[in-house]
Amino acid sequence: MYGSCHSGGHRRGEMRAAWREMVEARLATGRGGRGGWGRGDSEGGFGGGFGRFGGPRGGRVLGHGDLRLLLLALIGEKPRHGYDLIRAIEERFGGAYAPSPGAVYPTLTMLEEQDYIRAEASEGAKKQFAITPDGQAFLKENEAAVQGIFSRIDVTAAAYARHETPDAVREAVKTLKQAVVMRRGPWTAEEAARVQALIEKAAKDIAAG
Repeated sequence: MYGSCHSGGHRRGEMRAAWREMVEARLATGRGGRGGWGRGDSEGGFGGGFGRFGGPRGGRVLGHGDLRLLLLALIGEKPRHGYDLIRAIEERFGGAYAPSPGAVYPTLTMLEEQDYIRAEASEGAKKQFAITPDGQAFLKENEAAVQGIFSRIDVTAAAYARHETPDAVREAVKTLKQAVVMRRGPWTAEEAARVQALIEKAAKDIAAG
């Protein structure tokens, strides 16, 4: 009983350390501000519409069991720790999706318990994983499924690239928000109605374009 509780506490400690690691890394690189992390914490769940960490509206790229195979395949390329894997998946999706730590780290624990990966010497709180012979054999048995996952990721990344809002438009939206926030003088009912009409007209013109 004590061993089980101790093991559970140890894993929770690893999860907290991994979460801190990812938050610190995203704050350092300025990559945490557009959309948050993985809108669907389940395997491959996507939010509605395109967003930095959403996906195609109503779409689903990673099905049941796909995240496990994807993580194992990436570790098979080279040893990685948790944040490396999240970043690698985000890059393969072209920024369209990144799995949350709440989905990745329990899956890594499962892969380790199945003896498909093993922990190597780590740097600080990071735990780096390498594939085992059993993991390589499992990947070989599921080669077609792995190729299918990567093909679906490529399709999603290409679709996202076509739909992503251009930087110039995003900057214009920021300018509009700042103009509203920094507007001089008090907000009267007449002024609020004027600004509302301007914004609604712009929205209609954009939608009609």
